[in-house]
Amino acid sequence: MKNENLNVPQHIAIILDGNGRWAKAKGMPRSYGHKVGADNLEDMCEIMDAHGVKYFTVYAFSTENWNRPSDEVSTLMGLLRTHMKSCIKRANKNNMRVRMIGDITRLDSDLQKSILDLEEATKDNTGLQYTIALNYGSRDELRRGITELAKEVAEGKVKPEDITEDMITSKLDTAGIPDPDLIIRTSGEQRLSNFLLWQAAYSEFYFTDVHWPDFKTDALEEAIENYSKRNRRFGAIKEE
Repeated sequence: MKNENLNVPQHIAIILDGNGRWAKAKGMPRSYGHKVGADNLEDMCEIMDAHGVKYFTVYAFSTENWNRPSDEVSTLMGLLRTHMKSCIKRANKNNMRVRMIGDITRLDSDLQKSILDLEEATKDNTGLQYTIALNYGSRDELRRGITELAKEVAEGKVKPEDITEDMITSKLDTAGIPDPDLIIRTSGEQRLSNFLLWQAAYSEFYFTDVHWPDFKTDALEEAIENYSKRNRRFGAIKEE
């Protein structure tokens, strides 16, 4: 990096945005933007690792993305299938662990199997901890977690007055993963879009006009430099 004394975030999360706009600006279909964006994601895993980031989480497909045109959803699902297959080889080569967050039950059975196979194949890897948010929405995640707690209350295992923040955290998809230190959103939008709402309580935010397919090493280093200049008074919740 340009400045070796930079404070590199332990956990960076990125809202991948701008694939369609990037493609449109080049006179290409949105599907082309998604393809290039998927390729960039694979490269970014190695870039994050090289910069000393320990946890990397990406917002790949939200619960709201099902509302997109059917052909675009099909394209995204096809890219996810390809990504799952190539990810096992790359992950094991680079000692990377891959996990999914979100409700995968709505996905096709073959994709669900690929996800479970990928998680199983990389579970013992100790390098970069790569998390993909797939059919994920933070409100849905909270609903599912709270439902689990409600069942335990109904069964007499937990008293309502004994519920703690740590207990809620343990019921979320991200249990065992530290909260993000830095959340980046590409392509100019400045909102979370239902991403890691609970986990982002003390995260720093960085918004860039760079579209995701163009988000490379220089753009990441600029985000880290910006983060390093901030006075962080609150740390992320420690890993369980």
